[in-house]
Amino acid sequence: MSTPLRSFIEVAPDSHFPIQNLPFGIFKPATGPARVGVAIGDLILDLSILEELDHFRFPEFQSGRVFSQDSLNAFLALGRPAWRKTREVIQHVLSAETAILRDDAGLRGNVFHAQKDVVMQLPARIGDYTDFYSSYHHAHNVGTMLRGPETALMPNWKWLPVAYHGRASSIVVSGADVRRPKGQIKPPDKEIPIFSPSRAFDFELETAFLIGPGNKLGQPISIERAVDHIFGIVLMNDWSARDIQTWEYQPLGPFLAKNFCTSISPWVVTLEALESFRKPLPAQDPEPLPYLRLTNDFLYDIQLEARLQTGKMKSPHVITRSNFQNLYWSISQQLAHHTVGGCNLQPGDLLASGTISGPGEESRGCMLELTWRGANPLKLSSGEERKWLEDGDTLTITGWCEGGDHRIGFGEVSGRVQPASL
Repeated sequence: MSTPLRSFIEVAPDSHFPIQNLPFGIFKPATGPARVGVAIGDLILDLSILEELDHFRFPEFQSGRVFSQDSLNAFLALGRPAWRKTREVIQHVLSAETAILRDDAGLRGNVFHAQKDVVMQLPARIGDYTDFYSSYHHAHNVGTMLRGPETALMPNWKWLPVAYHGRASSIVVSGADVRRPKGQIKPPDKEIPIFSPSRAFDFELETAFLIGPGNKLGQPISIERAVDHIFGIVLMNDWSARDIQTWEYQPLGPFLAKNFCTSISPWVVTLEALESFRKPLPAQDPEPLPYLRLTNDFLYDIQLEARLQTGKMKSPHVITRSNFQNLYWSISQQLAHHTVGGCNLQPGDLLASGTISGPGEESRGCMLELTWRGANPLKLSSGEERKWLEDGDTLTITGWCEGGDHRIGFGEVSGRVQPASL
């Protein structure tokens, strides 16, 4: 029986970032430019310094220094062989059995940064962003509100992963405030629309994955090769203005209701770190068309949680718990469908899951569902109620996998609602 992997860095048992995880991100220390780092416990390992050591001189790195840059894009473009080799090297130098860093106090002083002392940035330059609609329970709940349970799902929903193209320029990293948007709203008691700040401001509990190597225009990525193009997963909150969306989405999809802000977590958890948490994709009915079929397709057992804290609360209130396994369409299916018409993806592109809701009322992934369009307000621990998010509210999403004696976590994505601009 092999000895469990252990680091010389002390990591708390409930930490999201043990040596078995090693998520990648972009951090800016108090002095010097932003660069690539890996989270280990409460620390960040500065890969721009490790990159200069002989341990990183291997054939997969033909493009020179990739960790001194302010985005992961160059590293993403290298592909899975380089990603795996990098992970092996990092785990080796962080191992309790390896003296390289463990016994070199000077090098340790240069290569480690406390997470609390740095500023995290977006992990990649996101050229394009697509938001899928891949949770059955979310789609069914929303459809039930709009059309009734008999016709909740549109006829195409179980045949293809529905999605829309989002706005990459307004994606922000966790911790950034989000300003309540303005737009046209059509109140039910008005004959014509009004221009107003959104009165139905919402969050959406999502995940998203970053693309590594892309594909040429006109050349689809087959579902068998899809995972070779996926680097890792982040948490996402796709803030939404439901009243603006209700008026504008006919006949097309979301526009102003979604393009004002989308928040993601700073740490990208690699598929290698998630490997042991794979779960079989449940049988789909009807059976997907051949280009969406993959033997042993999978989801991940990732526990997801959203917490709401108002200005009057000393601590946040958990308002929903869900799981990545509540997705109907897998990430492989999402990517294969995205490119089947010839769309070219590029390193750093972001593909999101859509709201991930579970089967029960306690696992609904947005205020729209949790309050059933405002009809059943949430009762919070402070005695307050919420139909929708209000100014000053902070919404935090977190997620993790349980691994016996350790967790593989994603950290969190958090944002506070600010009043609409004057």
